[in-house]
Amino acid sequence: MSEVILSEPATLSDSSSSANEPSVEVFAVYGVEPEIQAYAMAKYSRSSLSMKESLKEITSQKAEKFLNTFYFQYGHRSIADLAHIALAIERLSILAAIVVADEQRWDGQERSTRYQDFRKSGYYTPEFGDSSLRSLYRQAVDQLFLDYERLSQMMFEYLRGITPKPADMKQDAYERTLRARAFDISRYFLPLATNTSLGEIVNARTLETQVAHLLSHTHKEVRDLGARLKHAAISSAYNANEESLRSLVEEIRALSSELGERAERELLREVRVAPTLVKYADPNAYEIETRRELLQAAADLMRDAKVEPAPLVDLLNDEPLEVELAATLLYEHCHYSYRQVREAVGSAGEARRRESLNWDCVIAASMTRCCVHSPQVSSSASIS
Repeated sequence: MSEVILSEPATLSDSSSSANEPSVEVFAVYGVEPEIQAYAMAKYSRSSLSMKESLKEITSQKAEKFLNTFYFQYGHRSIADLAHIALAIERLSILAAIVVADEQRWDGQERSTRYQDFRKSGYYTPEFGDSSLRSLYRQAVDQLFLDYERLSQMMFEYLRGITPKPADMKQDAYERTLRARAFDISRYFLPLATNTSLGEIVNARTLETQVAHLLSHTHKEVRDLGARLKHAAISSAYNANEESLRSLVEEIRALSSELGERAERELLREVRVAPTLVKYADPNAYEIETRRELLQAAADLMRDAKVEPAPLVDLLNDEPLEVELAATLLYEHCHYSYRQVREAVGSAGEARRRESLNWDCVIAASMTRCCVHSPQVSSSASIS
């Protein structure tokens, strides 16, 4: 099929449109809370009102009632795809940041270990029942940070010695470039406990899935993070303009107390980004249970076998699909190499594999976390 390319963009006064026919209207929407925006967009499928008309008639109470009915009771979960939420997550460990970003439909940005100095970032210390273990942990992490700092400075000095500054480059830009290269080398000393920060923009359905996954994690830090994400979504959001708006309200109040009260209600009202769509995000019992069963299955299969040495990279021949499935599922839940796990699965016998194949496939589906449902949502609900 040939493609027609217009030499000039079409305009609203395009002669191909009838004079009596309304022209296409496209506009950006700003200043609308995520759940209200989702409600207004979802109304396109149920109402002939324009977006502007829908937004004028919608209140937060009506949006909550609509979402409770269509999202939770009827299972129209695509509605939550229309509510996009920006969240800041600060002073979490790099390990927790990896878990947070482990979402297929995720957009975000994390502090870069390549361009930033992490010497003063601090690190996460888990709860230890044994004070000696806590001391050993902190000693090891502190040593890694000392090595990181020393290597960063050594590499900066080395790079400065072998890299002349270009005549047209400013001194601060020159040093900044060299330090970034030095950090790029030394950052491998940073432990996963190192504190970092990230921002994410996700839709409410992804956030609900993410929170449920985090709340089901094995690490307490990650579970606590899931609870904080949920709280941030359903409680009052940070208003970047609050200080200037509050000053404006006080100026208005000085002229008229009545107008000041009205301005405060309108300009400084509490905004919650997803008070309805995320409120039922709870630990995923299915994920927790299947992880427990996989741990037990791995223990039963390997039976305390000796951990055999394995090369850093190992090329394996193809095996039957059921062997690959079982080995892949069990590999995460033990300390054996993939080759050793796969050999154990292969030698277990076809009857045993067939007996557990359906169970393994169900677990594999659960690990994708694609079907996390609230108790109020039917797993067979359709999306419209």
